[in-house]
Amino acid sequence: MYIYRADEIHQIDQQALEQGFSLFSLMEIAGRELFHKMKPLIKKDDRIIILSGRGNNGGDGIVLSRYLRMAGYNVSLVFPLGRPKTETAKQHLDYYFMQDEKVDEWNPNQVYDVIIDCLLGIGTTLPLRENVKQVVSWSNEQDALRIAVDIPTGVQADHGHVPDGEAFLADYSFSLHGVKRSTFLLPSGTYFGKTESVSVGLKQGSDLSIISKESVRATFPNREVTSHKGTFGTSLIVAGTDHMPGSAVLAAIGAIRSGTGKLVMATTDRVASVIASTVPEATFLLNGLERICQGHIPEKIVAAGIGPGIEASESVKKATEVLMESGIPLVVDAGAIQKRNNWKAKGPVILTPHPGEFSRLTGLSIEEIQANRIELARHYAMHHHVTVVLKGKYTVIAFPDGETYINPTGNSGLAKGGSGDVLTGMIVSMLATHDNYRDAVKNAVYVHGLCANIWSEKYSETSMVASDFHRLLPLALQRIERNK
Repeated sequence: MYIYRADEIHQIDQQALEQGFSLFSLMEIAGRELFHKMKPLIKKDDRIIILSGRGNNGGDGIVLSRYLRMAGYNVSLVFPLGRPKTETAKQHLDYYFMQDEKVDEWNPNQVYDVIIDCLLGIGTTLPLRENVKQVVSWSNEQDALRIAVDIPTGVQADHGHVPDGEAFLADYSFSLHGVKRSTFLLPSGTYFGKTESVSVGLKQGSDLSIISKESVRATFPNREVTSHKGTFGTSLIVAGTDHMPGSAVLAAIGAIRSGTGKLVMATTDRVASVIASTVPEATFLLNGLERICQGHIPEKIVAAGIGPGIEASESVKKATEVLMESGIPLVVDAGAIQKRNNWKAKGPVILTPHPGEFSRLTGLSIEEIQANRIELARHYAMHHHVTVVLKGKYTVIAFPDGETYINPTGNSGLAKGGSGDVLTGMIVSMLATHDNYRDAVKNAVYVHGLCANIWSEKYSETSMVASDFHRLLPLALQRIERNK
């Protein structure tokens, strides 16, 4: 489940050539594997058009057309931008003709059931030429199933910007060798539809990958029968004000339901009374923010969080610094996410901004962040020696050494106030129960999204609220633990 930049794909192709592979054989493998991936989506009596470009992406379309036609599918192979100009694509077109197959003339007045985009691939440069725009516009106007090969035309591999929305709007995208970064950026990600990678038989490897359920299960801690509450650690969360008690309640729910042995909520008297009625298992450090500022951290705390339901202030900044000096793994969220030049701490620091908060941290616009969220999160994490959990669709988790992950779980049900507070509690709790802080962060983000997926199996995403995590977390964790 690796994710690639365009230059990494070019390097992989070059390494394959040096190892004795030919581009002709790689293109043959790509077309054959695309054929197998697409078969479940199409019928033999569908009217199928393959829009092939002049480069190697068009060559993939030539091979795909040959396999489909040999299998009895009703396929028209057309070259709306002109015949191939790369040597490998030309060779495959010659071989295509040797098999007595034909090329059709491009006729935009024809009607098709399936449109397959093999126009440009990862070599796309923007803005699109006028003739390409016309083909893309025609494709998007048709009442047809749209499938992109490697990447939708009009989308770049490494960036999310799509000028004027001029890109092939795919229902499915099949990415050769591995998925590209723009799959997880905005607005480019909206053009891919359902995305799947297609192996071409080359070795996989990248510093950016997708969190898998298998990796979560493998790294989730076992709960031995001899365990007791001290086994799973004591967590501390600084959260809540008298006018925002709900955030503290939700953070407490996320923490207590995610495995921590004991939970201490540093908060006000009034908020403590609200929490106690919903999470009676919690204990309290009253006047918590002030006492943390004074250096009072309860004994045996193994993980901490600060921010839910509190507003940015000098007191919050001071409390954050005290916790950073403690050496305890620290989650910094909401009101505690304040721009600073130095995040140096004695233990791991995990920042959990949404795009608006990350905009305040970096000074960049939300639009720019969404179009390049992977690289920006990674750069910030490496520069400031912190872990960044940049929330949103396809949450990005970037570690201080540059190792970066994309979370595949979650849906629009999480787009409600309070879901981030729950996540903060979950990360703190899993920091207390996992031996490796990286596994704790990845697993918490994955399970958080899994809760939303479970909700959508029975209910509308629109109806989900953050308090539903109280009953969703047991179900999500059961799915993880029962298959360990």
